[in-house]
Amino acid sequence: MPTSTSFFDYELPNELIAQHCVEPRDHSRLMLIDRKTGRWQHKAFYEILNEFHAGDVLVMNNTKVFRARLQTVVHGRGIELFLLRPREDGVWDVLVKPGKYVNVGDIVELGEIQGDVLSKTDVVRIRFNQSDTQVIEYANAHGEIPIPPYVEEIPSRLDQYQTVYAKETGSVAAPTAGFHFTKELLEKIQEKGIEIQYVTLHVGLGTFRPMKSETIEEHQMHNEFVIISSQTAQTINKAKKEGRRIVAVGTTTVRTLEGVAAYAAQTKGLVSLLPPEGFSGDINLFITPGFHWSVIDALITNFHFPKSTLLVLVSAFAGREHILAAYKEAVRQKYRFFSFGDAMFIS
Repeated sequence: MPTSTSFFDYELPNELIAQHCVEPRDHSRLMLIDRKTGRWQHKAFYEILNEFHAGDVLVMNNTKVFRARLQTVVHGRGIELFLLRPREDGVWDVLVKPGKYVNVGDIVELGEIQGDVLSKTDVVRIRFNQSDTQVIEYANAHGEIPIPPYVEEIPSRLDQYQTVYAKETGSVAAPTAGFHFTKELLEKIQEKGIEIQYVTLHVGLGTFRPMKSETIEEHQMHNEFVIISSQTAQTINKAKKEGRRIVAVGTTTVRTLEGVAAYAAQTKGLVSLLPPEGFSGDINLFITPGFHWSVIDALITNFHFPKSTLLVLVSAFAGREHILAAYKEAVRQKYRFFSFGDAMFIS
């Protein structure tokens, strides 16, 4: 039976939408959730150190945000180009605002870089005459940080909308569950015997696209580009075989691990395992209630939008009733919500 998107709605006062990270970042608040009982506890994020067990594998998304929002002029009219992702060298998917000012065959200019408009749907495909690296270098020199629309102040520095372990450039949105980790906290986690592994998922707008359909089954997810190295895949497989926990930082890490595991099961017959040679390519996974979990055992995540695919994902992991009850408690306790907000640890 189809599931209504209204089942994943809740009321949130605007004043609880966080506008910036707390400093230091690991002093944000943390709600611990037992996904079997739904019980919660209130902590500070740095106390998450006490929740890890020696032998746990902590998996984080090391994608790096670039200044993807660019202003230019076409036919004498000002437009914004929002660089979403490269498709092949020089060819990009781009959001254009206002879209009506750009048509197939037009030339757009970014300084000395020229682009031909190849196609136009809800996304515009443009072939630039320079490499992806050169386009990103231009964007980082001249573009704006692609912060969410509910954040009223654009940060002056890119590191204000970046994890401390960001490495692989390609995201138009940060994997924000990772904001809570400081270098000092990561060192303490490793000293406790927790192994840290990194995957890459370049976050696109599809991650945050609201579900406009009446049922979750009708919602279409966008493809996302992910990388898991062979070393990371083998480390996670070994931990799973030995009964050790895999703790995912953020829903992007969850989709990377579970999406690649689902691909391996379908194409290679591997059950609850990642391909030992690793993986690089697109995945398209919408995790909904009833999903069979293969890899992750615990999840660190922020508080998500009503009627979002991310709220559906955490509901699939911990139970919709448990999550909505916890969100109601978070509103009552005045937790900070969304990208710059507080965190949950669901185990």
